[in-house]
Amino acid sequence: MNKKVEFIDWDLVDYQEAWRRQEAIFDQTVALKTQNRTNNTQLETPNYLIFCEHPHVYTLGKSGKPENLLLDDAALLAKEATYYKINRGGDITYHGPGQIVGYPILDLDNFFTDIHLYLRTLEEAVILTMADYGLLAGRYPGFTGVWLDADNERARKICAMGVRCSRWVTMHGFAFNVNADLDYFKNIVPCGIDDKDVTSMQRELGYALDVGEVKDRLKYHISTLFNMELF
Repeated sequence: MNKKVEFIDWDLVDYQEAWRRQEAIFDQTVALKTQNRTNNTQLETPNYLIFCEHPHVYTLGKSGKPENLLLDDAALLAKEATYYKINRGGDITYHGPGQIVGYPILDLDNFFTDIHLYLRTLEEAVILTMADYGLLAGRYPGFTGVWLDADNERARKICAMGVRCSRWVTMHGFAFNVNADLDYFKNIVPCGIDDKDVTSMQRELGYALDVGEVKDRLKYHISTLFNMELF
């Protein structure tokens, strides 16, 4: 039986506000699991798939190096960008308009309790979405995310991932470059990798895409791979 998952699109939302909303949902889900364990109950935990876009922002994960941000405060202001140290895994990345940011807040006890499989499944959904547009993407051994030409010197990243998981409840997620302004990646060492390029679907295909259409394809592949019933 497919697991019911609520789909929410926050559209363009400030990063800090989105983080606050995620934390609230995440905390409620973890609290419900704790209540079930304490009271020996089986109240069903909710699951969410959230899409959004953010104004220009750089975020640094728990294992990241602050020096991978190449801008000082004045330069950030000039770029109309913000910067946050956050509680996901991974190093530094960029979010901005033209990018599909996905925040699955899932109780993996409802799916499978394997964080590596979780990440690989999210990657596969992006790979299948790109295939719908004739783009051959894949994985780069040793690195999380989705890449093109991962097997040669032209390797370039199109989707970054960084998640948090506690008691098998997930938050944070992925950033998929559709029509993103790639110049903003020049101000960081993306994901701490200084010898690989970053790309977007627009750059690869030579035209701007309908982000709503790409979202629909990505939703379809995520729901299929995870056996979700989105509502």
